[in-house]
Amino acid sequence: MAIKSPCLDICVFNGKSGWCEGCGRTRLEAKEWPKMSPFHKKALARVLDGRMTILRMQVK
Repeated sequence: MAIKSPCLDICVFNGKSGWCEGCGRTRLEAKEWPKMSPFHKKALARVLDGRMTILRMQVK
């Protein structure tokens, strides 16, 4: 089963962390996503929620 990309088509990268403000990935992670194995996609997906929480806290 394919793992859906977390991309929300926002693609604004935070200058401090380098994470996308839409999905939490770095530019390299977003670029490499199509080539990643399902294992690596799942591993990355597990950390994205935490990154998004951090990004939301920085905005406040």
